[in-house]
Amino acid sequence: MSNFVFVLDANKQNQDPVPPGQARRLLSQGKAAVYRHYPFTIILKYAVQEPHTQPCQIKIDPGAKVTGLAVVQGDKVIWGAQLVHRGEQIKNDLLKRRAIRRSRRNRKTRYRKPRFLNRTRKPGWLPPSLESRVENIVSWVNRIRRYVPTAGLSQELVKFDTQAMQNPEISGISYQQGELAGYEVRQYLLEKWGRKCAYCGAENTRLEVEHIHPKSKGGSSRVSNLTIACRNCNQDKGDRDIKDFLAQKPDVLSRILKQARLPLKDAASVNSTSWALFHQLKQTGLPVETGTGGRTKYNRFRLGIPKTHWLDAACVGEVEKLKVLTSQPLLITAKGWGNRQMCTPNKYGFPSKHRTRCKTFKGFQTGDMARAVLPTGKFAGTHVGRLIVRESGVFEMITAKGKISPVRHKYCRSIHRNDGYMYAFSSFVS
Repeated sequence: MSNFVFVLDANKQNQDPVPPGQARRLLSQGKAAVYRHYPFTIILKYAVQEPHTQPCQIKIDPGAKVTGLAVVQGDKVIWGAQLVHRGEQIKNDLLKRRAIRRSRRNRKTRYRKPRFLNRTRKPGWLPPSLESRVENIVSWVNRIRRYVPTAGLSQELVKFDTQAMQNPEISGISYQQGELAGYEVRQYLLEKWGRKCAYCGAENTRLEVEHIHPKSKGGSSRVSNLTIACRNCNQDKGDRDIKDFLAQKPDVLSRILKQARLPLKDAASVNSTSWALFHQLKQTGLPVETGTGGRTKYNRFRLGIPKTHWLDAACVGEVEKLKVLTSQPLLITAKGWGNRQMCTPNKYGFPSKHRTRCKTFKGFQTGDMARAVLPTGKFAGTHVGRLIVRESGVFEMITAKGKISPVRHKYCRSIHRNDGYMYAFSSFVS
């Protein structure tokens, strides 16, 4: 089943989301019209005098690359989405721009002089690559709130409680031996080692926590001395030193010893943005519930729910039971609004082509979501995706399945104007 459909009345007051079948009947009977395609929202042609709405909870599972979003009404998951961030792209673009400027200064050609009076940073400053993640999430929370009666927000505040893992005594023995015992550490190790055996690379099998330096020979239980291994490798290694166990595999030994000392980059970025996100969510005026990644995983295992980003979001915080009523989450990819660079340089920093000031051609602009019905050619058929426009009227389209080219403007119909994101749907199999 698809996501529930958001509903507004004639006064644009949000109502309870309805199942897709009910929305289809309202549209076919002429009682409603399509208000927005992403997220799909309909608007009633009459005002609801005394609405009886059941408030929903918007739940968020922030991630370094992908953030899960879920709308939970009571104990029912009625809407889900996965938001793909563009932090790495922003970082790479800034590095590329810096390299071009420096090369021009070294060659003593025309350039913008370095400025040293604009280096002050406001309190709580974040790098642009991290700030974009926070802004993307806040934008979508505010967008959902416009269409859904919302009672509160739930956020996974910290991915891992690294302080408690490194120093178990910090919160007392009850923290380590309670119902969450092992979940924080195990989740951290799964993320750090790529969810596969560190010794043989086996995937999609049961993985066990393994001490790199055996505990029987003085090895500690700090996360820097832990890895994950399949049962066979764990049994074969036993209490042997890792150097003896991998004496015939020096490359694997070097990789494990190096990776064991490295912090988890994605977890660090999530932890560094979590509080900034929390403070911005508090400014909405709604109560914000928080939980840890260990609690989320515990809830998911207890309820027997598969691991996906949007279902992880549904399991954030205090959860007694959940009933998943949707199986097709919305896939949202942050694309940005383009850039203001009028001259495109080649790899050496020399100008290669210039852009026109006009951004709209044949009624379309880059970033518009459109439906194209191509009558002939290699890609004949109906396609939905994000347009890349050209002055000639021969466009390209980026879809969930890849690039479609050429796409002539006369075969396109706009369904969603550019808002900085690309949309698609994913079928979920439980």
